[in-house]
Amino acid sequence: MCREVLAGAAASRIIDGEAVSQWSFNDAALVEAAGREAARVLAENYASLFREASSPDGSPLVLVLAGAGNNGADAMVILRSLILRGLVPAENTALLVKKIPGGGDRNLGAEIYRSLVKMGVRPFSLSDGEDSAILGKARLIIDGLCGTGLKGPLREPGLAGLLNSRESRSLLVSVDLPSGLSDDWKPGMPLLRADATLAIEPEKLCLYKPAARSFCGRILHVGGIFPPALMEKHRGAELVSWAYCRTLIPPVPPDSYKYSRGLVEIRAGALGSTGAAKIAARGAQAAGAGLVRLAVDSAIHPILAASASAVMVDDSGRSRFEPDALLLGPGWGRSPQRLASLEEALAREEEGIPLVLDADAIHLAGDRVFHGNALLTPHPGELAAYSGIPVEELLANPSPLLLALAREKRAFILFKSHVMFIASPGGDLAVLDGMRPVLAAGGSGDLLAGFCAGIAGRCRSIAGRRRAATASSGPPRLRGGDLYACAMAGASLLIQAASDPRVANRFIDPVELADIAADLAGRAWLSGFSAGEN
Repeated sequence: MCREVLAGAAASRIIDGEAVSQWSFNDAALVEAAGREAARVLAENYASLFREASSPDGSPLVLVLAGAGNNGADAMVILRSLILRGLVPAENTALLVKKIPGGGDRNLGAEIYRSLVKMGVRPFSLSDGEDSAILGKARLIIDGLCGTGLKGPLREPGLAGLLNSRESRSLLVSVDLPSGLSDDWKPGMPLLRADATLAIEPEKLCLYKPAARSFCGRILHVGGIFPPALMEKHRGAELVSWAYCRTLIPPVPPDSYKYSRGLVEIRAGALGSTGAAKIAARGAQAAGAGLVRLAVDSAIHPILAASASAVMVDDSGRSRFEPDALLLGPGWGRSPQRLASLEEALAREEEGIPLVLDADAIHLAGDRVFHGNALLTPHPGELAAYSGIPVEELLANPSPLLLALAREKRAFILFKSHVMFIASPGGDLAVLDGMRPVLAAGGSGDLLAGFCAGIAGRCRSIAGRRRAATASSGPPRLRGGDLYACAMAGASLLIQAASDPRVANRFIDPVELADIAADLAGRAWLSGFSAGEN
């Protein structure tokens, strides 16, 4: 995945409708395309499930749960495709539907149902009372009960409870969404827990609600269904990864020197929290900053001056250069002295210097409205304290809340959780699927803030060189979208580094993670970078 369109239920319905009315698709073709492609993705990712061609006791190897909507039709096409591909014998499958269609039913789902029965698939109804026995034996369960059309809670909470508490080793794969999940879903509402989700394009934004994300398991993209231009027209957000985000940041020119690669000033650390300052500085270095100045209190100056290599550690309070980016907050504290330092930094943000606020600096910012050149990097607790929105609400459905807050504050917001969200004042929304427990440790946020500041500083420095080359007047200033790209690049760099096999399965020091990130950033942005490199 490099970049995928995310959409809500309403936009998905519009895409379906316009595909038919304006692009000359038809409903049957769309369902067939989605089901066949989903079957291919399923077979590629879980090939071992289909190596045993039959079940010794005649129990179903594959069970499909099909509702009355398009999700049910998609699930039945998946089953039909698996049978036609020779991956599973029809006699070793079963189909559990809410209601067995009658002979007079002429809807798409009824027609697919009849074709499956003709092929030898065993049909059952939820009203038969045999669901528990069937569910306990199937090796693969394909969930197509409910999709984006669901309003309110799942109407089969008992079935959801039965599936979620099953003791068998069966694999539960949901089609498009785990049944019960919707734009309206809230924690506490019934929801199937899938081992994987076949996310049919456009992928649904609600899959990435932090409170629901663990119920979706592996999210496998199913594409090639709709024209890209149609999906982009109705994009509600974008799902991005390192492979895409690194292309948004310009590479380092071969004739660079340290001052042209970005000068980053970091105001961080206090007695007892010098590690936060050191990690943030290492993050800015790893992301490619040419020079990092760590502005600290006199009490901790000797500690950091002795341990922070290739970093200017200064306790004078006066900068010997104008920074290309400012980072405030990691391990900083909230004293009146800090507030005065923040006020001075805010004036620089108004003048065009990118400002990254983390941790204590976010709290000190209070009700201030920025000038479109600030990035806030809060975790759920910090954002709840800053915005007054309870943590539970932020995790249940952060997208509209973040967009409203970014617009109100005229700032970019990078919301840190196991799924990351980046909202811009102009209404852009990026989602990064994290799910990297190695990051659930102190120091990860400091490192991320350093990444963002280092990238923003380098981008502003490059903008300054371009202005100088064209004899433009005035200080260099990032365009509004540039800080959005810097935040995406910083967040995706952190997630990609945490995915490295050397650290993905053990507990580490964040500085080690910075070293891996430095390798990734160097391959992406130094002059030797090749577009074909992974």
